[in-house]
Amino acid sequence: MGNLKEQTLSGVKWSAIGRFSTQGISFIIGLMLARMLSPTDYGLVGMLGIFFAIAQTFIDSGFGSALIRKKDCTDEDYSTAFYFNIAVGIACFLILYLFAPLIASFFDTPILKDIVRVLSINLFINSLTIVQGARLTAAIDFKSQAKVSLITTILSGGIGLAMAYNGFGVWSLVYQSVASTAIRAVLLWIITHWRPQKRFSRQSFRYLFGFGSKILASSLLHTIYVNLTTIIIGKFYSAKDLGYYSRGESLATLPSSNIMGILQSVTYPILSKIQDDDQRLIQVYRKYICMASMVIFFGMCLLAALAEPFIITLLTDKWANSIVFLQVFCFAWMFDHICVLNLNLLYVKGRSDLVLKLEIIKKTISITMIVAAIPFGVIAICISRAIYTQIAVIINTYYTGKLYGLGYFNQMKDFTKYFIYSILAVTPAYLLTYTSLSPIAILLIGGLSACVIYFIALRKDVYFRECIQIIKRRHQAI
Repeated sequence: MGNLKEQTLSGVKWSAIGRFSTQGISFIIGLMLARMLSPTDYGLVGMLGIFFAIAQTFIDSGFGSALIRKKDCTDEDYSTAFYFNIAVGIACFLILYLFAPLIASFFDTPILKDIVRVLSINLFINSLTIVQGARLTAAIDFKSQAKVSLITTILSGGIGLAMAYNGFGVWSLVYQSVASTAIRAVLLWIITHWRPQKRFSRQSFRYLFGFGSKILASSLLHTIYVNLTTIIIGKFYSAKDLGYYSRGESLATLPSSNIMGILQSVTYPILSKIQDDDQRLIQVYRKYICMASMVIFFGMCLLAALAEPFIITLLTDKWANSIVFLQVFCFAWMFDHICVLNLNLLYVKGRSDLVLKLEIIKKTISITMIVAAIPFGVIAICISRAIYTQIAVIINTYYTGKLYGLGYFNQMKDFTKYFIYSILAVTPAYLLTYTSLSPIAILLIGGLSACVIYFIALRKDVYFRECIQIIKRRHQAI
């Protein structure tokens, strides 16, 4: 137990350092780029998101998760996955390169042809790094991953800023992306020291594909869903509308995705280690859910409350149309961690088949809602996604309820209080937005008051006190 706890703490620490330092720098770079570039520039890149996301899903094919889960992974397994990833990566690169004119024609935007062909280089480069990333995650070596992420962000961000400053427009975003992928690949190969064998095992492939194919199918459905709105907005509305939408969504996902990224990267290998002990598995899971909800609910509610002064201060008035999208997406994404961690419980038990069933049901519902919202405008599409997240939580907890007795209402008892505390804490901050105070003053006063109120509300919470004790012990150790 002690060893597992230490691994968890170490994993969380280094994953957090990597995430927050990387995202902090990335956030600053993003603000600088947003001030120099236009919503249309971001919209052009956003139009292509679905194509590259689908391709990347095929390249991975769930092999990364399969390698992490397998307890007795051999070099033969890693090599088999590596060669498969490369083969699919080359195929996806060629397909997108050849179909680039058709994609540009679909959106009636000629410049997209060249953008697609340049960005497709990322697919091949990414195929070289899936095994390396899986090896580091399986070893819970988030210290190395943190170093890679930080260096990559700084160097690629510098390239993007230099190009934007010199008037390259949308190409600043394109080449920043390519540079990021290439730098990350080089660093991962240097750090891991792993090199593939000249062998491809059919037996290993059957195991990896048997587990990974179901993840592939569910991930593919999820990827299409997440990116479907961008292709719809890009087709039926303007690149500028898509730019506002994308900016609102990206800002909303910042707190949730970072915290969730930390937890998911750490919890999956940790939960995989205790997959045979259901009681311990549930205990650890419930702790993760509560701690994640404690932070994510508050962060998202505060961001929604202060969305207007936040965007006006940091991005200027030209991005004001993104405010409503940011607010809606905050409520859409704040429950995502519950969905993800529930799926992790199924993955560690090898029940990727159940995950696939859930994804088919959820995405059928979601796509129907999105299509129905098209005639009512971009905001209506955004609201449909927020409503869907509540449906997704109910659906995702169905099988964890059947397998572990940890259904929707049992989990609600764990996390609902953090949502209520968060709403109460940020209400004064939201009311400040209706005053004549400057945006900066609202941000400072509203943010500080919300934190104080939330701290008072949580002071007797068992998981909050445990977090405080962990922080104190780590500080004393230093």
